[in-house]
Amino acid sequence: MHRPLHGGNLAWAAALAGCSPGAIVDFSASINPLGPPKSALAAIQAHLSDLVAYPDPDYQQLRSSLSELHNLPSDWILPGNGSAELLTWACWDLSKLQRTYLVTPAFGDYFRALKAFGTNVVKCPLGTGDWGLESGIWDKQMGSGHMSGLLLNNPHNPTGQLFFRETILPLLEQFALVVVDEAFMDFLRPSSQQSLISVVQEYPNLVILRSLTKFYSLPGLRLGYALAHPDRLRRWQQLRDPWPVNILAAAAAQAVIKDTVFGQQTWDWLEEARALLFEGLAQIPGLHPYPSAANFLLVQSEQSSTQVQESLLKKEQILIRDCLSFPELGSSYFRVAVRSVADNQRLIDGLAEIRSREEGENFRF
Repeated sequence: MHRPLHGGNLAWAAALAGCSPGAIVDFSASINPLGPPKSALAAIQAHLSDLVAYPDPDYQQLRSSLSELHNLPSDWILPGNGSAELLTWACWDLSKLQRTYLVTPAFGDYFRALKAFGTNVVKCPLGTGDWGLESGIWDKQMGSGHMSGLLLNNPHNPTGQLFFRETILPLLEQFALVVVDEAFMDFLRPSSQQSLISVVQEYPNLVILRSLTKFYSLPGLRLGYALAHPDRLRRWQQLRDPWPVNILAAAAAQAVIKDTVFGQQTWDWLEEARALLFEGLAQIPGLHPYPSAANFLLVQSEQSSTQVQESLLKKEQILIRDCLSFPELGSSYFRVAVRSVADNQRLIDGLAEIRSREEGENFRF
């Protein structure tokens, strides 16, 4: 069985650990442990009888709900089969430009979508350690920005860095097309978010991607949406497969975006749990966690992350995300989701035990 490129591959982890997939404590996929919300499950149950009909191809009710949420006309919003589907169409538009600048390290699916259309990709690495987004990372090689595109995510995956709106806004004047993946933005309280949704109507060259699967713990339903100029979204709608969002996913989405109680519970949980996890990891010699605005932490490790991953699986049945799919990071880093306080402590204890065991064998962790 091949090593997975993404998190959440429990079959691979269970085979390595010698246990059932259900016994694995999964820190590799950054999914909200508080969900799915009861509102989503109730909506799915209530719409089971609707499975005998095709979904509305225009998803008017769902777009209306998202329109109310973001205070945007509904034709500026397009639901999709996860934000991954909409990323593919965004990369199709990017491929028409002379080049696309990709902020790295980058989520592996970006490369998949860009390569699918033969896009000329120019990697723009963040500053190691501070992970700052500075214009200099592309200025020297940019040439004519009016023929170039830019793809980045905010908060950034895998570093957890949050880029301020004031940093990104000038780029909308600099590039012909800017695609911003805000898949993890929901994990910040509204007062702290740095979303560009409020300015999307001012910039026809801006595409924003959003996910409803991570915050609401619904990855199996595959649901996301794009916010962009109606002309662009109509073109995507005409070209893509019909009915990409199933009836149950649409019903769950309409329910969860109105579930303000679940949102408040998530923000309260995350702030405390993330801080405790960060502190616990920072106290283990050989590990250096980085501050994060999202529901995961990037950790630099003196020991190979694949060795740490294998030890945790075999001894503790805990799965972390190695960073081998991020070439700029490689085996020197791993990423962990923020889970419940009890699960986080189990991870901390497991890592500390590995450190203690290796120290006893005179192996530097």
